[in-house]
Amino acid sequence: MPLVMVDDLDDARLADYRHLREPNVRARVERNAGIFTVEGWLSLEALAESPYPVRSALVATKHVARAQSIVDPAVPVYAIPESALEHVTGVHFHRGVVGVAERPAGLTPEAVLAGARRVLVLEGVNDYENLGALFRNASAFGVDAVLLDPTTADPLYRRTTRVSLGHVLRVPFARVGPESWPTILSDLRRDGSAVLALTPAADATPLGSVLEQLPDEVVVLVGAEGPGLSEGAMAAADQRVRIPMTPGTDSVNVATSAAIALAALYRPEA
Repeated sequence: MPLVMVDDLDDARLADYRHLREPNVRARVERNAGIFTVEGWLSLEALAESPYPVRSALVATKHVARAQSIVDPAVPVYAIPESALEHVTGVHFHRGVVGVAERPAGLTPEAVLAGARRVLVLEGVNDYENLGALFRNASAFGVDAVLLDPTTADPLYRRTTRVSLGHVLRVPFARVGPESWPTILSDLRRDGSAVLALTPAADATPLGSVLEQLPDEVVVLVGAEGPGLSEGAMAAADQRVRIPMTPGTDSVNVATSAAIALAALYRPEA
């Protein structure tokens, strides 16, 4: 489809891009339309390379050529003046590009776990920026799959994909249903994986002391900042593991904790 220069900012073809600043309204719009939104060039590039079908892109007029070089020629690219982007979306975009993709049915835990050696499991993570950083770290340190408990936020929310630099679209993930949480952790243990629950608790085992004894399949389990992991999740893990810190430091950001643990476990392919 050719480039579409939009003159009327009330054009119905821009409906997918409205209400981006209003999370509750936006969530309803995306749920009803079966879509999700990405922001920024890195996210658009990741989207174009992903299995998610790109529905359209909205760009400032000066970025038309760049957008068309990224998405498939059949994808509509809507162009409007840069000054009009905020009028349409409600958000000021420094990079001048937004994309919308179809939201397919989610993968099952069984599908993403098949053949996975490194798994990151998130419980109760509802900060979108932390969630994006966790996916970026997962990609950086060779995580094969991410599992989300029933209460973790939507990884395909716009802010999460932006903070992840598009890696949310590259790392396979699945949500665990309430009926399987946290028993899926016990199932992973029975299948031979070591499940490490990260906690700042002083009586937990230092991370470095467990590294030499781990099997090939390792699961790293992290919880939300503040409440941390639930008792049920802790009980389902093999070991409670802490990252040694200087006295007086309670903990570090959840994404930082995960990065430290995943980096310690990372084994580059020869």
